[in-house]
Amino acid sequence: MLYKRYLKAHPGEESMELHEASSGEEGLAMFAALRPDCVLLDHSLQDTDGLSLLADLQRLTPPNSLCAIMITGSGSESLAVRALNNGALDYLMKQHFDRELLHKTVRHAIEKNEWRQYQANYHRELQAANQQLARTNADLDNFVYAASHDLRQPVNNLRGLFEEIRRAASFADPSDAQLLPFMDKAIQALSTTIDDLATVVQEHRQPTTQAPEPVALADLAADVLAVLHPQIAATKADITLDFSEVPEVPYVRSNLRTILLNLVANALKYRRPDHPPQVRLRISGAASQPVLEVQDNGLGIDLATHGQELFQLFRRFHPHAAEGTGVGLFLVNRLVQAQGGHIEVESEAGQGTLFRVFLAAAS
Repeated sequence: MLYKRYLKAHPGEESMELHEASSGEEGLAMFAALRPDCVLLDHSLQDTDGLSLLADLQRLTPPNSLCAIMITGSGSESLAVRALNNGALDYLMKQHFDRELLHKTVRHAIEKNEWRQYQANYHRELQAANQQLARTNADLDNFVYAASHDLRQPVNNLRGLFEEIRRAASFADPSDAQLLPFMDKAIQALSTTIDDLATVVQEHRQPTTQAPEPVALADLAADVLAVLHPQIAATKADITLDFSEVPEVPYVRSNLRTILLNLVANALKYRRPDHPPQVRLRISGAASQPVLEVQDNGLGIDLATHGQELFQLFRRFHPHAAEGTGVGLFLVNRLVQAQGGHIEVESEAGQGTLFRVFLAAAS
């Protein structure tokens, strides 16, 4: 009767509906039927004790969802601690609380349990969403991997058939033979797209725990320029290197090689037709946060128009200037971000481009 009087709503307060059980068995049956927001649990009961009933109530509810307050006799604080350890949200000592304290304790316990349920539901939903996203990514990854590899053989067969047609075919109308270069170009573009797609998937499938190692930038640049020597010679490009400030950086060597190779290759590919390419490679900052710069005097990019899609897959900004699939910058950005870095770009159409690659420090 005292608890009911204490919990009776005053003007402006939300009312509570109270139900009383005089035994543990009756309390369990009432709890199962009513599912109350909070249980005021006395330790001394006719047929059981509060701790045993608390355990029984826990079995009727999902984990961390029971809102129970243990009420103990004076001097039984150790019992109250045991109740807290066994799932009670709070406790009160008989003859040591008034209306205000009981009211606040019940309200606080209910609010705490509601917040706990909200967090649990949120984490469950988040976990389910993450699992679904992981499954979707895995399915997409497997599909792209299978498609890129399964398509290679038909394309190789198509290339072989085309070469045989070009070698043996004769045309009644000489103008028909002019279709052959277009067919050749289309097959080459298809093959390049499949190869680039396979490269992206392969990079995604590689372990992300490759250990950084000290990378001498001069040696790495020499390797990259040797690979690109035919393009450098054909375009009469002028390549300048300046790694004096930070000669060596800690990085995953294969990733840094791919980053540098793609940026320099793009600088050569998207050159202005009336200007030989001028490409400058330099490093600045400190070894803990180096910044790799690749600057060219090429066609440039209208960042106001294309800035948001600069690193998206299969985006091309100068399709008339050179063949390509738009994979290079996507791959570069992905590799840089995977290491904890980022890329900044300065560019203007017709005035060249500057890529600043912020290489995150090795952990």
